[in-house]
Amino acid sequence: MAAHVSRFRSWGRVKRYGIAAYRQYSCGGGYPSVSLSTPLPGIPKPVFASVNGQEKYETKITTLENGLTVASQNKFGQFCTVGVLINSGSRHEAKYPSGIAHFLEKLAFSSTAQYGSKDEILLTLEKHGGICDCQTSRDTTMYAVSAEVKGLDTVVSLLSDAVLQPRLLDEEIEMARMAVRFELEDLNMRPDPEPLLTEMIHAAAFRGNTVGLPRFCPPQNLEKVDRTLLHTYLRSYYCPERMVLAGVGIEHEQLVACARKYLLGVTPVWGAGTPANVDKSVAQYTGGIIKTEKDMSDVSLGPTPIPELTHIMIGLESCSFLEDDFIPFAVLNMMMGGGGSFSAGGPGKGMFTRLYLNVLNRHHWMYNATSYHHSYEDSGLLCIHASADPRQVREMVEIITREFIQMSSVAGEMELERAKTQLKSMLMMNLESRPVIFEDVGRQVLATGRRKLPHELCQLISSVTASDIRRVTTRMLRSKPAVAALGDLTELPSYDDIQAALSSKDGRLPRTYRLFR
Repeated sequence: MAAHVSRFRSWGRVKRYGIAAYRQYSCGGGYPSVSLSTPLPGIPKPVFASVNGQEKYETKITTLENGLTVASQNKFGQFCTVGVLINSGSRHEAKYPSGIAHFLEKLAFSSTAQYGSKDEILLTLEKHGGICDCQTSRDTTMYAVSAEVKGLDTVVSLLSDAVLQPRLLDEEIEMARMAVRFELEDLNMRPDPEPLLTEMIHAAAFRGNTVGLPRFCPPQNLEKVDRTLLHTYLRSYYCPERMVLAGVGIEHEQLVACARKYLLGVTPVWGAGTPANVDKSVAQYTGGIIKTEKDMSDVSLGPTPIPELTHIMIGLESCSFLEDDFIPFAVLNMMMGGGGSFSAGGPGKGMFTRLYLNVLNRHHWMYNATSYHHSYEDSGLLCIHASADPRQVREMVEIITREFIQMSSVAGEMELERAKTQLKSMLMMNLESRPVIFEDVGRQVLATGRRKLPHELCQLISSVTASDIRRVTTRMLRSKPAVAALGDLTELPSYDDIQAALSSKDGRLPRTYRLFR
């Protein structure tokens, strides 16, 4: 049989190419010469990508009759990411017990009017290769689904149900309560203190208001959250004019059609009505200190336990992401950089940020020095997190205050260019990911009603000068410091001393003299 097939193939080649060509082919020679520039018969004409100088896939935005905004960005591929972003978060809980946003995050994609359980929702998404997720931050709640483009209708229908028609059954609220309780325990036990310090520095910087309100549910509020309270909150904040339906990887007209079908004229489960108790407070920066004495000696037991460390975070007020100074602050944050000491290496590792060169490379006993920039619609916070042995806390604080003061010195041309290039590189690399583009589209449109495209942001970054960095640093150093401290705080300087150091020319702490140590 095999020989018969072989003979059949050979005869086919003879008929196609002729005897001479076949002999050449069968003796190990090359295939018959066919010009690559000649179109092959029966193959459709190729369509080549072209660049005409215009951004073909700009973010398209439509506002529906009920105030809901629909924003989309087309992107090549079989899958899309679609979600609802809501102007609602822990900063809006001033008139409610803190922790509602945390509970809503855990209750997301539970049973709804259309779906009997979370399993039903997941099985429905599975048919379209989909996954779902909900995340809450201080100012935004985001329900998102990634699935095949063909399942767009099902995805928008499901999102509408999850956001506007959740059942919030007693057993689901109880399960959410257990999940929140576990998360709070985990937060205090995990070796990485960064989430806890971020919570503390916000509470110190914006004491008792807006973004200073707790993002995680306080333990004393766990039993206060019930369906009635949740419905009261949802009635105030989950209204169309505070929402954006964002999509990446789909046609705008398709998304608008689905939004009209499933999000227009829908009565939420908590009933229609005029939103009341909407908190419109503007963030008030207060500065201050929050200290938590904690035994960190047994944080990580094992063959190579983490040494006992004290963690300090010092922050100063920066600016809102709506201000022009936001970009210079982002460049300054990138210029400070930093990280953990395990990768602080020498030249040649790319570790050229100030916190590596001036702090981690010079002070071997420091375990960590990292800069963070948190920005919101009405204020912001630039802070440095540092970790060291409890006996060297005073020295560590002085090193950080000196770094803050040195920010106002003239930035070197190479240093500034490197920071700008790193920021642009990070921006472009992150925007290769579809879920990141989705979040960028949603957040920008929710906050400003439009989206700045990556090339616009890159132009703004390129235009930052050394004088801009100096100007924003001078502005920042006028504010009172916010301090968060965690661990053994015996050697921690007083808040007044830290404030005095940040008001001085060299950033040094006032000298103290003690007869006995």
